[in-house]
Amino acid sequence: MGSSTHSTLVLVEHDNRSVGIDTLRTLRAALDLQCDGTPLDVTAMVIGFQCQPVVEALNKISAVKNILLIDTECCQQVLAENYAELIASAAKDFSHVLAPATTFGKNVMPRVAALLGVGQLSDVSEIESLDVVVRPIYAGNALARVKSNDSIKVMTIRSASFDAVEIGEECSLEVIRLDQEIASTSSTFISQEKVESERPELPAARVVISGGRGLGSKVNFALVEQLADKLGAAIGASRAAVDAGFVSNDLQVGQTGKIVAPELYIAVGISGAIQHLAGIKDSKVIVAINSDPEAPIFQIADYGLVGDLFDIMPEFIRSV
Repeated sequence: MGSSTHSTLVLVEHDNRSVGIDTLRTLRAALDLQCDGTPLDVTAMVIGFQCQPVVEALNKISAVKNILLIDTECCQQVLAENYAELIASAAKDFSHVLAPATTFGKNVMPRVAALLGVGQLSDVSEIESLDVVVRPIYAGNALARVKSNDSIKVMTIRSASFDAVEIGEECSLEVIRLDQEIASTSSTFISQEKVESERPELPAARVVISGGRGLGSKVNFALVEQLADKLGAAIGASRAAVDAGFVSNDLQVGQTGKIVAPELYIAVGISGAIQHLAGIKDSKVIVAINSDPEAPIFQIADYGLVGDLFDIMPEFIRSV
């Protein structure tokens, strides 16, 4: 177990089989926490049930020094109420506690911070030192440099701002099993509805194609799907498209959805509300297709096509 002055605890997001891409990026962020130029020791915390494959994957990541493992049936499903207590109990031995700023991290980490009696550094996009971080504010229109004097720094990491660590050769890490078990009494897992798709997951995709209100209907959204299938891309959507029922809300990109940073982002019929732009600004190349030349999306787009998407998209699909 780590020393409270020289170590980092990273909460691992997983599906009991593999490590989430956002955790691999959070582990990269953890390496920026350095003392005299040397990264702090990183301990990965795995909570779940029958999650040995996750431990085996972590065992191939050189950034990790050791693993804390709670493998118990009562943790088979993620319930923030009992997870937070388990994490807070272990976190007292660490100076920094990190998790990805995903739905998972945003659900659990504020509870951890409250249990520890400290503040939370949310959506961290850059780590400058052990107690100074940078995070976006005003929907990404400004960056705030924040210093924390808390004895334990609890952070959620904007994973789009960091590359993923590599999974290499087996490292034979020490696995510390914790027998602690806290059953949640205030919440109960009932069911989970998850859309299964052969397309790449949004956070991990190299190419993302998103559709907006300009597509007009759920039927017309098929244009985005056809192009995505040709390019092997993930599908996203603006909040307006989700609210209109074109696609499910797990595909929403933006401040209140998923933050993405693909190599190529194509926005189809999206005007570019500030909340959407906040979720895509770290993309390497942004292409916008919109009939309104004054649409805000063109202010950050690398390439813009002004015209009727119903003329442009079929031609685009044919030419790929």
